[in-house]
Amino acid sequence: MTFEDINIHSDILKAIGELGFVNPTPIQAETIPHLLENSDQDLLAFAQTGTGKTAAFGLPIIQQIDTDSNQTQSIVLAPTRELCMQIAKDLESYSKYTNYLNVVAVYGGASIETQMRALSRGAHIVVGTPGRTLDLIKRRKLKLHHVQWLVLDEADEMLNMGFKEELDGILSETPETKQTLLFSATMPKEVTRIAN
Repeated sequence: MTFEDINIHSDILKAIGELGFVNPTPIQAETIPHLLENSDQDLLAFAQTGTGKTAAFGLPIIQQIDTDSNQTQSIVLAPTRELCMQIAKDLESYSKYTNYLNVVAVYGGASIETQMRALSRGAHIVVGTPGRTLDLIKRRKLKLHHVQWLVLDEADEMLNMGFKEELDGILSETPETKQTLLFSATMPKEVTRIAN
């Protein structure tokens, strides 16, 4: 099976081809068609780091973003600044030939003013750590009312690091109609609760 077989657009195929992607990994082969079917069914995926999760959720989200709108349509939450920056960099690489698509990373330990300016210019996909994301929501600089896809990456790690309240706060700002994609290496009780 190739990425073409699972209906990835040519502009994305060109970008991922340059990165050496030919055949989807098992998680990509399962996740991408599900997300492209426009089903609003949430997704729970067990995946270790290095299995290609970012492309699994990133490619179909990039393909479905409405670039005519400046609204934030997807929020991706990650437990650490390093992972947040890596996901944003990967999404930018996958969308290299997707015109007008903006990805903005928001995380602590960097200038919040710079991040607020980037958000004000329009961010279709925001990748953030829970603390900084919630801070920007409280400052009314990040609005999630139009979010269609919420991704919790390494959900078990986020809960291990004590981000339960931040996650609840962020989730409460997103529409009921969004599709939630939860990626976790393990499935502790708290992840089950958030999944429910």
